[in-house]
Amino acid sequence: MTERRSVGYSVHREVLDEGAVEEMAEKSEVKVTLSVKVKESLRCSGPRMKSLILGFLPILSWLPRYPVRDNAVGDLVSGISVGIMQLPQGMAYALLAAVPPVYGLYSSFYPVLVYFLFGTSKHISVGTYAVMSVMIGGVTERLAPDADFLSWDNVSNTSVVDLLSRDAERVRVAAAVTFMSGLFQILLGLVHFGFVVTYLSEPLVRGYTTAAAIHVVVSQLKYTFGISPARFSGPFSLIYTVLEVCYLLPQTNVGALVVSIVAIVGLILVKELNNYLGKKLPVPIPVELIAIVVATLISWQVNLEDKYGVDVVGLIPSGLQPPVLPTASLFGQVIGDAFALSVVGYGIAISLGRIFALKYGYKVDANQELIALGLSNSVGGIFQCFAISCSMSRTMVQESTGGKTQVAGALSAVVILFITLWIGTLFEDLPKAVLAAIIYVNLQGMMKQFKDIPALWRTSRVDMCVWVATFILTVLFNPDLGLAASIAFSLLTVIFRTQLPSYSLLGRVGDTDLYRPVEEYNQVPGVVIFRSSATLYFANAEMYQDALAEKTGLDITSILSAKKKLEAKRKRQEKKEAKRARKDAKKDRERDTCLPPAGVVESLQSGGFFSGQVTKACLFSTNHDAVLHCLSERTDGSHTDSESEEEVTHTHTVTHAHTHTHTHTHTHTHTHTHTHTHTHTHTHTHTHTHTHACTSHMHVCTCLRLCDISACCI
Repeated sequence: MTERRSVGYSVHREVLDEGAVEEMAEKSEVKVTLSVKVKESLRCSGPRMKSLILGFLPILSWLPRYPVRDNAVGDLVSGISVGIMQLPQGMAYALLAAVPPVYGLYSSFYPVLVYFLFGTSKHISVGTYAVMSVMIGGVTERLAPDADFLSWDNVSNTSVVDLLSRDAERVRVAAAVTFMSGLFQILLGLVHFGFVVTYLSEPLVRGYTTAAAIHVVVSQLKYTFGISPARFSGPFSLIYTVLEVCYLLPQTNVGALVVSIVAIVGLILVKELNNYLGKKLPVPIPVELIAIVVATLISWQVNLEDKYGVDVVGLIPSGLQPPVLPTASLFGQVIGDAFALSVVGYGIAISLGRIFALKYGYKVDANQELIALGLSNSVGGIFQCFAISCSMSRTMVQESTGGKTQVAGALSAVVILFITLWIGTLFEDLPKAVLAAIIYVNLQGMMKQFKDIPALWRTSRVDMCVWVATFILTVLFNPDLGLAASIAFSLLTVIFRTQLPSYSLLGRVGDTDLYRPVEEYNQVPGVVIFRSSATLYFANAEMYQDALAEKTGLDITSILSAKKKLEAKRKRQEKKEAKRARKDAKKDRERDTCLPPAGVVESLQSGGFFSGQVTKACLFSTNHDAVLHCLSERTDGSHTDSESEEEVTHTHTVTHAHTHTHTHTHTHTHTHTHTHTHTHTHTHTHTHTHTHACTSHMHVCTCLRLCDISACCI
């Protein structure tokens, strides 16, 4: 390893306080008013219009530059594979939604085409999803129960359910709630609700997707073992389903189990062959497509369904339904369910979208994703579809078969259309156990995310807790409630980190302007630099004060107590100055009402913080400037102390939160004290807090770093 060439630099300048910096910077006094900002945001120009159009229709930015030679084959194979996979999943999830199976095919066609136009993720496969289907089923069965469609059969003298009327009503309910959920997503996207993605940290997303993979595996066990477990929903449904499957294991269909095992072994072998050959193959072997075709041919030739009872896809209806406006009278009854569907569907899609965006190095627009999903559901509701989101199993298949853009998604929709209209009957003999095997094998990557736990244990225990808590909550409470609970837990960890920061003392690195913990570098003689790893605000102000007293010996409480004892003696001397300060503060408050939010110095100035005792000379651009100022004052003060035997005690304390309190106490041969209390609201993020305490004889100076500005008062 070659050594880095030593390069030195030297900077010679005066110690700069904020007043000097303002003079050098020549700040402009022109303030941008709110009306000017509104006019600027509404201004229309060619480049701005182009940016808005490309942002709303992302396909216009990437499709004209589509690399046909590099992506066409992979997208074609991926689209066909996912399209064939959409066929049985759409029909199965339609049953979960309590609507006829053909409506699952519609939900795999119309919304996919809409997302192709408006979506920003290149790899996720939108369409039917088990969690969304279960939530839809709860609404349809609640608003259109069997009891409402009973009729008397004169032949059997019993009550029977009018299935046609019941199914028609449930389709109307599903379409109405889907349309409403789409409107909610569009509205949330327009108001930029996508900021919630900020709280979906990588540990949260990876823990969530791992737990969702467990849900997917459990949902496919019935096809692997050829059993029919009872349907469960709500919290702990995963546990109930596993117990039900274990109870039904003696009834396992051997034919379905053998088909599943053979398919799993074959898929794993070919995938390992793909990994081994690597770049030698122009395109990975489409093992999923081969498995589907071969399994269908064998099932048809051997007649697996009749001879061995293996569950197959079954009848696939043909034809499309015309668009129908949703029933507006149902909107009031489904508004709560629609909002829950919109949030859950978005959370699932954006979680997977971020994973693949991180893996392949591109960005997913959170707000545009909301709009894209909203348009997909709104248009889908008009065509009698039920709510869609992103399927993990299909997304894994789409990515593993070479899909690189949403062209694969559009091709899968074309496959669904082609199957629905013409060749659906050719796949009626496809065993569902083969589809389950494809899902298992493609979830290998998600299962490997369990390796995150030891890695996070070594790097960040809090992030590890987020991962584990997200996984447990999602497994126990299902992906919908689990996601909300996981986000809440993640927010609690943010509060935990700010309330329990690490405090340390800093020392100077040699003869430089760098400062590091005193455990590694020597402390500056006569100067104590106190550092907090979190922003100082009301929730951790008391702990900050205790840590400051513990590490520096500066007891704020005793200083404030001494200040109160001198209050009576100071009133007469400060009467004129306090009157002038109130007038200045009144003028500043009147001026502040018409100003936009400003920086730290501007906020302090407009809030009346600066006065004759506290000026901008107390603020410094860097820690090093503040330390040098402390050292110079220490040197000057030592002569004064020895000659006049004057005791000087100065304290400057800042609580950086919704309430800022500044207290200054001076004791000289003549007593003079200035007290200034100002309440100021200020939002501050990603800023470390440093306190510098300079001691010389009886001289104490405390400096606090505010938003990259070091504050010091002597």
